[in-house]
Amino acid sequence: MTDIAARCIREQPRFKGIFQNKGTFERRVRLASPTMHSDEKTFINQAFDEGFTGRNTARLEKEAAEYIGVKHAVALHSGTAAMHMAVKLAAERLYGSAAVSAPGSLGTVGALQGKRVFCSDFASSTMADSIVSEGGEPVFVDASDEDWSMDPEVLEIAFQRYPDVKLVMMNHAYGFPGQIMKIREICRDHGALLIEDASESLGAKVHGKQTGSFGDYGILSFGSDKIITGSVGGMLLTDDDYSSKKARSRASHSRAAAPWRQHEEPGDDCLMSDIVAGLILGQFRHLDEHIAKKRMIYERYLEKLGGDIMYMNPVGEGTEPNYWMSCITCESNILFQETRSEREYTYTNQHGTASPMEIYDALEAFNVESCPVYKPMSLQPVFRNYDQITLDGSKREYPEFDQDGFWVRCDVAKDNFDRGLCLPSDIKMTGEEQDRVVEIVRSCFD
Repeated sequence: MTDIAARCIREQPRFKGIFQNKGTFERRVRLASPTMHSDEKTFINQAFDEGFTGRNTARLEKEAAEYIGVKHAVALHSGTAAMHMAVKLAAERLYGSAAVSAPGSLGTVGALQGKRVFCSDFASSTMADSIVSEGGEPVFVDASDEDWSMDPEVLEIAFQRYPDVKLVMMNHAYGFPGQIMKIREICRDHGALLIEDASESLGAKVHGKQTGSFGDYGILSFGSDKIITGSVGGMLLTDDDYSSKKARSRASHSRAAAPWRQHEEPGDDCLMSDIVAGLILGQFRHLDEHIAKKRMIYERYLEKLGGDIMYMNPVGEGTEPNYWMSCITCESNILFQETRSEREYTYTNQHGTASPMEIYDALEAFNVESCPVYKPMSLQPVFRNYDQITLDGSKREYPEFDQDGFWVRCDVAKDNFDRGLCLPSDIKMTGEEQDRVVEIVRSCFD
């Protein structure tokens, strides 16, 4: 946004008086950013003093496994690496090999070659990317309006259409747990493995049990915007002894037990460094504190914004979120007018209602960071030709499937995208700053 465009928005009558003579936030209000403490330096200095022996990494894996309630935690350099590792391990268990020889011995093709995998539609691209990179075909399962994560009823419909599927991947959107116990039961009924993406939900619980512990494989992420961070970093969680050993071997080039560098299968180089592990160890000691602050932010938004004109992301029954990201959906009785292309958007200012991108622009004009909620994977150009399952069934059942502009009728993920916005949820945001953010958001409806 240009300075002129921002000033034009700030000078609109509906925003007068919010900042008086200041005009805007002097310090940018962030969506989510790292919050550092003194403990991180202690562990990093220890790594320097000991010469990167791996002690921090081993300690982090032990503490994380105990905290989540699983037998094994394998620290990797990113959540994406952990997701790809989980997919390879699941494929090996299901189909007998993590890589398939290509015809003519010209290398290998993916471990999921020709196989379908059910995954959440309302999510980041990490799950779908890992499926496609291994030669698989993602089938996108719609979200539930009860928690924004995979809808168990839709998953059952998906299994009715594709009964041969043996792998399911679901997330806990924005740190608010989904119906993981129902999803796990459905997977067991159909003999399918479950990869649980808890990259946004570390510390969240379902009936008192930590997310990340329900699936055959769990995924954590410690990216710079997560509730605790190592700037980078991820973790694979599992109770399976073989998978744990295999993951460690594969993450260190799959070196065999020989005096020389012996490689008998393809490998990766994605183990977490001792420096990153030290950062995360220090952060782990403040996880409960971070969750408490995130919850205060969510509840303040809920008190001041929840109601007739907008809703907050819902809390599922029996769950305790970590409140990583506070989101709204615009719910005014007056229909807002907004149009989006693949990369651009337009909207019309109307009294009594506001569109998500109108609020986005208004916040940006006042130096506040926000972002639209997930654009569903089924709407992404790179994944658009894969099937999507909703309560209406498979979109491929409709003769209009291949026509531009075709939408299924019941589509929670798309509805969330059309109406949703992530609000600043940075735990360094002060109560006064959040009150100003609320004023800006509410003024958009005037």
